[in-house]
Amino acid sequence: MQRSDFTYDLPDELIAQHPLSERSASRLLSVDGPSGDVSHLSFKDLPPLLRDGDLLVFNNTRVIPARLYGHKESGGRVEVLIERVTGETTALSHVRASKSPKPGTRIFVGDEETKLGEVLVTGREGALFALESDLRIAQLLERFGHMPLPPYIEREDEEADKERYQTVFAQREGAVAAPTAGLHFDGVLLEQIAEVGVSTTEVTLHVGAGTFQPVREDDVRDHEMHAEWLEVTEATCKQIQETKARGGRVIAVGTTAVRSLETAAQSGELKPYSGDTQLFILPGFRFNCIDAMITNFHLPESTLLMLVSAFCGRDVILRAYEEAVKERYRFFSYGDAMFLTPQNGVVG
Repeated sequence: MQRSDFTYDLPDELIAQHPLSERSASRLLSVDGPSGDVSHLSFKDLPPLLRDGDLLVFNNTRVIPARLYGHKESGGRVEVLIERVTGETTALSHVRASKSPKPGTRIFVGDEETKLGEVLVTGREGALFALESDLRIAQLLERFGHMPLPPYIEREDEEADKERYQTVFAQREGAVAAPTAGLHFDGVLLEQIAEVGVSTTEVTLHVGAGTFQPVREDDVRDHEMHAEWLEVTEATCKQIQETKARGGRVIAVGTTAVRSLETAAQSGELKPYSGDTQLFILPGFRFNCIDAMITNFHLPESTLLMLVSAFCGRDVILRAYEEAVKERYRFFSYGDAMFLTPQNGVVG
């Protein structure tokens, strides 16, 4: 299974650089897995795609202002991206600098017009740097942090991103990237979904910067998946089991919800789960939990494009992406969405 099997041509101008003024104004490409047929809709058309008794599963993670700009004692500029908070004053981070910082390096964040914060590089864990702050990490980010927009959004973060690069149901802080399929939901749409007879539940997966990590291996099975922390509670498991028992569908909102549920169901039975996951979903994967998914469009040759290909079939997905490009859909985090049903029509 080659990386080149999951590529497509995307004009740069279709990569959304800003969100639309209204969350639910995005377009929605509905893809029928068994037939490959597509329908061009608005995200506001989602309720008729749902059924009385269905269950939507949201990821309630909240994005932290994880990007910090600063300088070393030498004056060299540094960019820090917090990947995971490990303690009150400690974190694991990506660090970009002209020279890789060594243990003992002091980094000053903020600018000369504000009181600077200070972090100390204490070591390495793989590609990540261990940092210790003179402030609590929460204080450091509140004072100096920027919203960590993805690398394909080629602009500085703005005040509006603090609200728009966050779902309306975000609760548990810890993500450094948004669960972007959830960005399309607003209060009015959630009310309409409830009126259809659709229930909702939540999982938590703190999305890491590794979600943007490219697959570099030609044989994708050699790719090492990044780790992310997740939690699926007993209450959520019970809701899902009750939904299945009454014939309803479990619909994951975003690939992060998919990975959360399928991690918790890897034994073939859904069970509560709390901890890291490195689940890499490729074509041939047996889905044990989800019956449909809502997702944004994903980067060429990315692990997420491979995930949706496993669900709908690679040829079906690539044809759908080709249609989306032709119809000038908006791509990636601030872009449009898809509603997917599985290739074989059933799951598990």
